[in-house]
Amino acid sequence: MSVSHEMTQTRSLADKPADKPAGPLADPLTLLCCPVCRGSLVEQEKGYSCPSCDRRFPEVRGVVRFVDEGNYADSFGYQWQRFQRTQLDHAARNLSEVDFARKTGLKPEDLKGKLVLDVGCGMGRFAEVVTRWGARVVGIDLSAAAEVAAKNLHDREFVAFQADVFALPFAPETFDCIYSMGVLHHTPDCEKAVKALPQYLKPGGTIAVWLYSGYNNWYRFSDQYRKITHRLSPAVLHRFFRVAVPFFYWLNRGLRAIPIVGRPVAGLIQHVFPVNTHLDPEVRVLDTLDWYSPKYQSKHTYEQVFRWFESCGLERLSVGEIPVGVRGKKPLGSGRSG
Repeated sequence: MSVSHEMTQTRSLADKPADKPAGPLADPLTLLCCPVCRGSLVEQEKGYSCPSCDRRFPEVRGVVRFVDEGNYADSFGYQWQRFQRTQLDHAARNLSEVDFARKTGLKPEDLKGKLVLDVGCGMGRFAEVVTRWGARVVGIDLSAAAEVAAKNLHDREFVAFQADVFALPFAPETFDCIYSMGVLHHTPDCEKAVKALPQYLKPGGTIAVWLYSGYNNWYRFSDQYRKITHRLSPAVLHRFFRVAVPFFYWLNRGLRAIPIVGRPVAGLIQHVFPVNTHLDPEVRVLDTLDWYSPKYQSKHTYEQVFRWFESCGLERLSVGEIPVGVRGKKPLGSGRSG
C-alpha cells in the first residue's frame, strides 16, 4: 500500500481544527464510567468521583488520573516529557502519518467524523494524525505522557486520560475505532491487553494494533541488555545513550566506508550492540531509549494476533505493510460485551 496523494494533502497543519472539542469530548462524562465498579461518575472540583464505590479520580496538571502515580510505564512518562515534539508531524514532515497508514492500513476516509480511542497515546504522535484526518480522539496512557499529549493537542478534538488498558474507564461499545501502535507489547500480558479492547468497540467498528515482530532475532542481544537497562532510572539511561548512540552511529558509518570488510564488520557490531540509526540524531537517541528502558517488551507473530482477534469474535482480518500490524472489525450483529 502506498500513501495516496489525497492522504498527503490532508496533512497540512493549516487544516487542523481551530475550535475546542465538541460533542462527547466537550463533556467526557458521557463517555466515562468507574474503572473499578463500572458505576456512573460525577464531576467534582478538579476531577471525578464514583458515588457507588466512593473512589476519586483527580485531575492533575490538566489530565484526569484513573491510576495511581508510579507504575511500570514510568520510563515512557520520562521519555515523552524529554522528547515532547520530536516525532510530531509538521509542515515539512509527515513521517508519523505514513507510519500510521502503513502499519494499520487505515485511511482518512475510514476515520473522518468517527470517535476513536488511542490506546497508549504517548505524547500524541498518532492522535495528531488522526485528529488531522477529522476524527475525535480519546487518548489513554498509563504514564504521565498523557499530560504531554494533552498539551500538544490542546486545540484539537482530543482529550487525554491517564488510565490502565486492563481497567479502562469507558462503557462497552463506546468507540467507532480503536487503535494501539507499538504499546501493548509493553504490558505484562500482551494477549490479555489486546483481548481487553474489543468490548469498547461499537458493532461494525474497527480495531487495529501494531506490535513488535517475532519473525527475526536481531534483538537477541538487546533483550539480554534490557534485563539490566530497565532497572536503571530513565534519566541515567538517557545520559548514557546521549554518548553511546552517536559513538556507535559514527562507528557504523566509518566502518561501512572501508572496502570489502567494512560492511560485514559494521553489521556484526550493530547486531551485538543495537542502536537506532535514524538520520535525525534526536530520533536516534529517543528510539534507542524507547527500546532499552521498558520493563516489559514482548514480540509477536501474525498467527498469534489472528488467534486473539478471532477469539474475540472479530472478523474481516487484514494485515498492514509492516509486521506485525493486524486490523479487524466487530460484527454488526454482536451484542454488548462486559
